[in-house]
Amino acid sequence: MMNQLKQKYQEEVLPSLMEKFEYKSVMQAPAIEKIVINMGVGDAVQNSKALDSAVEELSLISGQKPVVTRAKKSIAGFRLREGMPIGAKVTLRGERMYEFLQKLIAVSLPRVRDFRGISKKAFDGRGNYTLGVKEQLIFPEINYDKVSKIRGMDIVIVTTSNTDEEARELLAQLGMPFQK
Repeated sequence: MMNQLKQKYQEEVLPSLMEKFEYKSVMQAPAIEKIVINMGVGDAVQNSKALDSAVEELSLISGQKPVVTRAKKSIAGFRLREGMPIGAKVTLRGERMYEFLQKLIAVSLPRVRDFRGISKKAFDGRGNYTLGVKEQLIFPEINYDKVSKIRGMDIVIVTTSNTDEEARELLAQLGMPFQK
């Protein structure tokens, strides 16, 4: 069984992108390469249990075990030593990536309070899109009663497109709720 979003990409989005940007080969058309979900846990410096709960929540959201990220250099003002664990990240590819994206578009984003669409300006110039989520409670897997602290996360959607215009068109056709 193929994921609905992946099927939509192959059957509808790909042909329409080929037509719009006049590609000669299917391989030129932009596709989603990977999705990286990053959760910075600043209070992990004082409280090591904070990181454990973040890792647990991230694995529930993504269906994959996160990697603990460590500090690259020491910053005295933050009481931070090089190599201290300060966050967690997950890189999703293939089926899991499409499943996560479908869940994000259909279920999680509409659950955001006062949701009017996501910004069209968050592209990086090379066709990648970054989305900041203020709280992990918008994901259906997170049990509200078990949450110790509301944490945000960054979701980076990495595409194979060369320009922001191509990436925006790709994500819009996949159903990303951009602002009007």
